[in-house]
Amino acid sequence: MQIFSGKAALMDYLISIKTTNSSIGFVPTMGALHKGHQSLILQSSKENDVTVVSIFVNPTQFNNPEDLEKYPRNLDADILKISEINPNIIIFAPTVDEMYEGKTLSQSFDFDGLENKMEGKFSPGHFDGVGTIVKRLFEIVKPTKAYFGEKDFQQVQIIKKMVEKTQLPVNIVVCPIYREINNLAMSSRNERLTLHEKEEAGIIFEILNGAKAKFINNSAKKTSEWVKKEFEKNKKFTLEYFEIADEETLSSCNRKVKNKKYRAFIAVFINNVRLIDTISLN
Repeated sequence: MQIFSGKAALMDYLISIKTTNSSIGFVPTMGALHKGHQSLILQSSKENDVTVVSIFVNPTQFNNPEDLEKYPRNLDADILKISEINPNIIIFAPTVDEMYEGKTLSQSFDFDGLENKMEGKFSPGHFDGVGTIVKRLFEIVKPTKAYFGEKDFQQVQIIKKMVEKTQLPVNIVVCPIYREINNLAMSSRNERLTLHEKEEAGIIFEILNGAKAKFINNSAKKTSEWVKKEFEKNKKFTLEYFEIADEETLSSCNRKVKNKKYRAFIAVFINNVRLIDTISLN
């Protein structure tokens, strides 16, 4: 297994093995790999000649310093999980200095307003940090395809917009959400939950499913009010936001329009651990 910490060494190696017709799959991660990540890596391995997985906890996309500090890190365990999928996968695990060259600052992006919705509304500047690191990683790896999970749907739409605006030659592949047995969306942050909290957090998907059923015959406003009331019944959870939005523009649904695709987005706190999820409403 090839493991790189330096940009130049990785780029040189990829140039040396790339042929005219070969494809490079890329899975950017922040480590603490779970089965959701593993499903992305497996799909990339099946669809490409070479797969690169990056493991990098990006400081510029964290608004909360405590969240950055507590983010789980275990490189050795991550390497082992990747090797079990395919020992030929290339790992890129750079330091912050390697990626930011001593200036840990975000580039400013215009994502046509996508960055101001939901996650961006509650974490200003978050998507500038995401755009900065993903753009740099794409420029280093030069992938044919890059794989992302549907759980971070807003992030995926923003990365697609960044690729479109910067004209980077990469195809963004969106993969289904991988869930726990109780349907809690898999996330590295789940490691910070106790077993009991993780079991209780299955209610997030239950309520999302309920919202999907409500939305069939009710407005977005009435559906949102029902969701808020459901969380008010359980004091262990704090609802940060619930939003029904147009899948493409992420604009809030004020009035349903026939043939438009809508999606529900949610962010919930349990014991200071922030969990997000999403579900298609069509």
